[in-house]
Amino acid sequence: MKKILIVLTSIMLMAGISVQAADLVIESKTQTFNEGDSKINFNGDVKVSVDDLRVEGQKADVNVIDGQKLDTATFYDKPYAYEIKKNKKREVKANILKLSLITKIIRAEGDSQSIVFEGQKPIVVINADVQEYNTKTGVMTATGAVTIMYKELETFSNKAIIKTNKNGDLKDLELIGNARVKNENNESFADRFFYDDSTKILTATGNTTSNAIMDNGEKLTLKSARQEYTQSTNTFNASGQVKVWYQDYFAQGPKVAVYPDKITKKPNEIYFVGRSSITQGMRTIYADKIRMILKPKDFHAEGNTRTIIKNIGSGSGDDDDMTLGL
Repeated sequence: MKKILIVLTSIMLMAGISVQAADLVIESKTQTFNEGDSKINFNGDVKVSVDDLRVEGQKADVNVIDGQKLDTATFYDKPYAYEIKKNKKREVKANILKLSLITKIIRAEGDSQSIVFEGQKPIVVINADVQEYNTKTGVMTATGAVTIMYKELETFSNKAIIKTNKNGDLKDLELIGNARVKNENNESFADRFFYDDSTKILTATGNTTSNAIMDNGEKLTLKSARQEYTQSTNTFNASGQVKVWYQDYFAQGPKVAVYPDKITKKPNEIYFVGRSSITQGMRTIYADKIRMILKPKDFHAEGNTRTIIKNIGSGSGDDDDMTLGL
């Protein structure tokens, strides 16, 4: 989870593509104006520039409103848009690209892909059916099989909302619907993920499941209604019907806090608060508090503890029954 947070803070998306008041330059082999549908049509090696933004394609048209005012420029046949600022290049590809000269909204439709380069190296790749960026608010919305990739990080969701500041730095990121965050061998699933860069907290809500692979190759699985990771303390909290599986341990309770090992930084101490239980083989222990240690493997229960061992004296004969011998 810590690596996931570090990667999320590094995501720099389409925020750099901005459209301020500037000259619009359009080059093409042919340009025609149809007064009937109020459109200027451009064909053949179409090149458009506004400030630092460049758009290239083979076909485009621009709506004309109120006789002279330009409205929306639409580019067809897999156009390509890009912007270069300092050492970063941002590019967008799609089947259709729409640039509103009034609302300052860029919309990429059909197999859309956004890539952020640092030098020659791509650092972020976003794929979706549709990506829409509002240059005024700094909000990008991607919908339809949304994937975000950065090095070992992969995310998937039905929808993603990314908010950035004026410098293009990430403010918050939201993944909505069938969301998944994967980093190397660790995966988390939820209905919704939300990352707030000001607090450095990643929150997962709705049918959340996290799988972490430990140093020994064993898998730690945690399921709950809500899960929260805090980067500053490298701690993990979960609430709402929490369930934990590790080797032959199964524990459950209303709330849990997970603390890492100081050396490996992997989850190691798990504290259950509220009436909880831990099961190992035939034995189940109930308590108000349970401390579960993964390495070395151990647990401690306190507060109204109760132990149940199943199938004691379960033989069919009378001699198998447990008695005091009286």
